[in-house]
Amino acid sequence: MEKKLQNSQLGTILIRTSAHARHYNLRVKEGMVIATMPEHGDEQKLRSFIQKKRPQLLRFLSRETPVTRLLNEQTDLQATTFKLHIFCSDRSNYYMKLEKGMLHIACPQQTRFNDEKVQATLRGLLERALRHEAKRVLPVRLKALAEQYHFSYSTVKINNSKTRWGSCSGGKNINLSLSLMLLPPHLVDYVLLHELCHTLKMNHSERFWSLMDQVTAKKAKVLRKELKRYSTL
Repeated sequence: MEKKLQNSQLGTILIRTSAHARHYNLRVKEGMVIATMPEHGDEQKLRSFIQKKRPQLLRFLSRETPVTRLLNEQTDLQATTFKLHIFCSDRSNYYMKLEKGMLHIACPQQTRFNDEKVQATLRGLLERALRHEAKRVLPVRLKALAEQYHFSYSTVKINNSKTRWGSCSGGKNINLSLSLMLLPPHLVDYVLLHELCHTLKMNHSERFWSLMDQVTAKKAKVLRKELKRYSTL
């Protein structure tokens, strides 16, 4: 069983009752607080739990980027190399075109944007565009930064990691998430430099952060904090 509540600060709260739940649980997904309680739980107790956790919930909600929320005609998303423009047209299918810094996604006129299948389609199209741009931009930029700061690496690959922006192996093989293309350029550079520094220091020791400060004009921790406001696709 589930129902929705409206809160002046938290927005829509979806309350679910689950036979499998043993505890009161809260999470944030697509800009919405989802509260789950046991089958014979006390809704008033759950509401009190929500109020108690309100500061943390507000922080999680503030970290969500437009791409983690509902994609529709009102979505305002600026990626590294393009701005997203979703609109309805008289077409009977979906159509995507990337030109002059704009990713246009045309949808059928009667598109129901709150439908999960519609969201999956839009996210799939967005992912294709991000992958295309990641393969075009990231290897070139990584090479330029490596040359500028005298790093060396073996290979670079683009993946669709949902848990990390990038990684570096002991063999100096660098993997970069296509979600990097959701970041502003200075944070893209921060992540690339982070992985390049791992080619010399395979940990997050003081020496690693000292090296990061050298290549970021002593802004490593500030940039690290800023990056936490963003999420992967």
